[in-house]
Amino acid sequence: MCVVLRVFVVVLVCSLSGVVSQSPSYGERGSDLGLQVFLSVVQTKPQENVVLSPHGVASVLGMLLPGTHGETRRQLLMGLKYKKSGPYKMLRKLHKSLTTKSNADIVTIANALFPNKGFSMHEDFLTTNKENFMCESQTLDYSNPQTAANAINEWVKNSTKGHIPSLVQPDMLDPALTRLVAVNSIYFKGLWKSRFQAQSTKPRSFTPADGKSYKVPMMSQLSVFNMGQASTPDDLKYIVIELPYHGNGISMFIAMPSEEATPLSAILPHISTATIQSWTKLLSQRRMRLMMPKFTAEAEVDLEAPLTAMGIKDLFNKAKADFRHMSSESVHVSKALQKAKIEVNEDGTKASAATAAVLHARSSPPWVSVDRPFLFLIRHNPTGTLLFAGQINKP
Repeated sequence: MCVVLRVFVVVLVCSLSGVVSQSPSYGERGSDLGLQVFLSVVQTKPQENVVLSPHGVASVLGMLLPGTHGETRRQLLMGLKYKKSGPYKMLRKLHKSLTTKSNADIVTIANALFPNKGFSMHEDFLTTNKENFMCESQTLDYSNPQTAANAINEWVKNSTKGHIPSLVQPDMLDPALTRLVAVNSIYFKGLWKSRFQAQSTKPRSFTPADGKSYKVPMMSQLSVFNMGQASTPDDLKYIVIELPYHGNGISMFIAMPSEEATPLSAILPHISTATIQSWTKLLSQRRMRLMMPKFTAEAEVDLEAPLTAMGIKDLFNKAKADFRHMSSESVHVSKALQKAKIEVNEDGTKASAATAAVLHARSSPPWVSVDRPFLFLIRHNPTGTLLFAGQINKP
């Protein structure tokens, strides 16, 4: 079973000053922004585990978009690569595609607005969020930050099936200035199409970026996987392996440099949704012995710096943030935070006999060992949406 989840929170507070190739799918457009945020974060943490939801970043910015005006709106549209006029129909279609009934037990996406008692929001803003993001609204009293934080954290805990019990700290909520907290959460529980047998998991060496090898529980199975070799524009070669989940059009892609001497950081700047789409044409089915670590990783990321660096900056500036279509009161974003967690283990459904018999190797199948830092991406293949991205340095 692979369980991944993340929650993303945006806190808006009262401003003390006045207001001033093939066309990518909407899933890919938003995911590209989130992927750029992820790549910006891993640059600052080259030897750490980083987990982030690109779609989660795009979702919460999409929730704020109907409330923006002027330069604040322009920066969001440019960053998200959305069309100026009404992207909401496409976003509604994307949300429905990701949360279809066939995915009901696999992907849970929940959105909520927590306005302060007495904070009046324009009806159009609320309606747009409810219709396109299935967004619920719950009024809180931020004059008591502890009680308000408890209420938001309870919602987060419930929507992530208990995996993220706490997101908001009371000190993030200014009792005099906090007007709205917007939260998006994604819970994903995927069963491998071809599962790993627990008895095949053995301690094996893993070498992180610092070069000091240590033993980790390494899962192993002999099966057929999509695999290929890709290259960066600088001709650095890297291996890509696709591990599909059972029956839902979602896959985990793993990428790591072909040469042990090449650091993972050398191939990361090259990754985009277009790159990932190109992988699907490079991969071919191969029978192999795949070994990869069981791992659990979690990370909390402050998103203000990477978003600001990408030009989405006015919404954080109390003198420039323009949310006039949300409320007649001047507000700006005081905190943008995401917390994510991933757990990967052996569980899954048994592979069908047909899959196991697709290819017959004439010689011993190759061994592929994911025994050094790697990138993982969890992708909803029908829409190209990246639900999760992660850099694993120390399983």
